[in-house]
Amino acid sequence: MEKEKKNEEALVLCSMGNRCLVTPFQGSPYVAYLKGNVRLEGIRSTSPVVVGDRVEISFSRDRHQTAMIEKILPRRNYLIRRATNLSRESQILAANIDQALLLVTLASPVTTTTFIDRFLATAEAYSIPVSLLFNKIDLYNEEERIELNRLSSIYESIGYPIFYLSATTGGGCEAIKVLLKDKITLLAGHSGVGKSTLTNQLIAGTLRETQPLNEMHGTGRHTTTLAEMIPLGSTPQEGYLIDSPGIKGFGTIEMDETNLGHYFREFFEISKQCRFYNCRHLNEPNCAVINAVEEGKIAPSRYKSYLSILEDSEAGKYRPPQ
Repeated sequence: MEKEKKNEEALVLCSMGNRCLVTPFQGSPYVAYLKGNVRLEGIRSTSPVVVGDRVEISFSRDRHQTAMIEKILPRRNYLIRRATNLSRESQILAANIDQALLLVTLASPVTTTTFIDRFLATAEAYSIPVSLLFNKIDLYNEEERIELNRLSSIYESIGYPIFYLSATTGGGCEAIKVLLKDKITLLAGHSGVGKSTLTNQLIAGTLRETQPLNEMHGTGRHTTTLAEMIPLGSTPQEGYLIDSPGIKGFGTIEMDETNLGHYFREFFEISKQCRFYNCRHLNEPNCAVINAVEEGKIAPSRYKSYLSILEDSEAGKYRPPQ
């Protein structure tokens, strides 16, 4: 008779409805099934269990010893957005991560500053460090290179690390490999920006499916359909890279005029000079943030993004760009 298995903790590598691929801290990955009563209080999410979750596993007492997820252990952080077309629900992209890499392209497809800023503000809210990776730099024309320098200047000036690379040729990828060492890293961005191509460059023996852009619209197809944690070595301590599906839009959750300014780094410092301690940076007199925008100390695109996020608090207001 096979020995009865004891409960154990495991890490979720991939979530597929009520099934998850999990790995114990010692041993090989296996499939576990989500119990129907497993939920997270206070979060209306499209899926209660996500990549990066640490969970408690029990095993049935029959001969199959089916693995069941009993509960989700407390998360130290997560990255969340408003679920597409479900304004009252959220989608958690990943949990318990050390850093996020946002892959950005200035053409084929275009990553807007609004999308970048929404991602950065959400990461700030949950204390997740972000680096910006500008991809396809080998394809940019002179005008696009000027725009690249402008955006780099904006984000470097407020403390975000910037990297330039060509995932197709491998240029700049060695520096990214150094970033990944011993960390759990989320790789995010629009469809078509090169996430799967970059993953193939970063992790030996990984062949992620890649697809060409939709030529009609200049947008990408979803090559990766499920977020998946890919081990960087033979032990969990060597870290993981989370390759996530392409994100079309980034609606924010639980941000309003009382706290949003805290998640824009340059606003937070300058706002200490505002006339009112609870200044919303909209139309108040002697607002230091508005003055800084007018004086060129804060990029107008950043302030525009701030205003657009405030609109998300209106139910159903946010719609991803088509």
